[in-house]
Amino acid sequence: MSDDEDAWFAPKLFGFGFGLPIAWQGWVLILGYVAAVAALVFALKDRPVQLIAAMFLPTAALVVIGCRKTRGGCRWRWGSED
Repeated sequence: MSDDEDAWFAPKLFGFGFGLPIAWQGWVLILGYVAAVAALVFALKDRPVQLIAAMFLPTAALVVIGCRKTRGGCRWRWGSED
């Protein structure tokens, strides 16, 4: 990401991925993901294989958008020296 002012998430201190939201858009993304997962669980509660398959799309969207909107991008971090 070229402009850190547009970041929705703070970087994690250790490991790969994104941390907590730092903008309202990040919170909306997280809440939308939780709502999508809850709806899928409710709709497919008696079909676990289909539920696992259906969880792929919202999870992939969360990861892709989260990594693109993380300050400094998604990369492996070893702590405060990064």
